[in-house]
Amino acid sequence: MTVIEAAHTNKGKILEAASELFLQGGVSALSVRAIAAKAGVSTIGIYSHFKGKDGLLEALYIEGFEMVSAAVEVDDLGDSRGSVLAACGRYLDIAENHKAHYQLIFGEAGASYHPSEAARTASAIAFDRLVSFTSIILPSDANLEDKQKKALEVWALMHGFVSLRHHAVAEALPGIDWRPLVLGAVERFIEA
Repeated sequence: MTVIEAAHTNKGKILEAASELFLQGGVSALSVRAIAAKAGVSTIGIYSHFKGKDGLLEALYIEGFEMVSAAVEVDDLGDSRGSVLAACGRYLDIAENHKAHYQLIFGEAGASYHPSEAARTASAIAFDRLVSFTSIILPSDANLEDKQKKALEVWALMHGFVSLRHHAVAEALPGIDWRPLVLGAVERFIEA
């Protein structure tokens, strides 16, 4: 294994450990020592890769929005409704399979984390992709304001369901199959 491969492996271990700790206890659970212990690396490794806890949060934040951007990249399925629903399905996969990233990018990091310009750029790129993917269900002469409004409506609809799914209310409703519920709501929204 080369030094570069080892560095990427350690970086991945650190990000994974931080994600797990974040899910267990939020930002307060993210100390450099706890992350290093969980990842099986030295604290120096965290500082060399991420410059500490804030750099690590930054990396998770950017990675989360990069995942959202990739998820909503529109595939031309020859059917605009089907393409939007496919992108929504991938968004739901991100929310379910990367809960720590999802919670971090949607404000559950607490007041201690303030996204940098690079992190805000990653979120803007994700929103631009959301605008692009929802635009395919609008008339071709729709203006930017209408496209942005539609993107916010679809995003709010999906995010609302995801938030409920991650909330304690989900435990009070056992047996709910959330994915078809969300996608059905998006489909009805598109048809309306």
